[in-house]
Amino acid sequence: MESQVEHYELTHADPDSVELPAVLAALAEPARLKIVRTVAAYGGDGGMACLTVWDKSGLTASKSTMSHHYKVLREAGLVVMWWVGSKKHVRLRREVVDARWPGLLDAVLTDRTAD
Repeated sequence: MESQVEHYELTHADPDSVELPAVLAALAEPARLKIVRTVAAYGGDGGMACLTVWDKSGLTASKSTMSHHYKVLREAGLVVMWWVGSKKHVRLRREVVDARWPGLLDAVLTDRTAD
């Protein structure tokens, strides 16, 4: 008998309500930029567990600070987040950002002057 793992998605901004100032403000924080770059590098289309982002990114913030960063990214429309069992997962919302501002994420992800 297979065990069922609870899976549910958090609430996200409607794609039409995602605004450029919120996206840019979210990306202006170095830790959030690092999170976005880490998810892009390791998450692929399926995303990744938030704890893995923490490990791969090298960020040393507290869990509450990381939760705040994820909340800002989610509310800005940059990421989709969901729970699988007791683990929160995240993936980039490229389809929304690329449709609204083609090339923005590509520029952000390839610019290494902020590292």
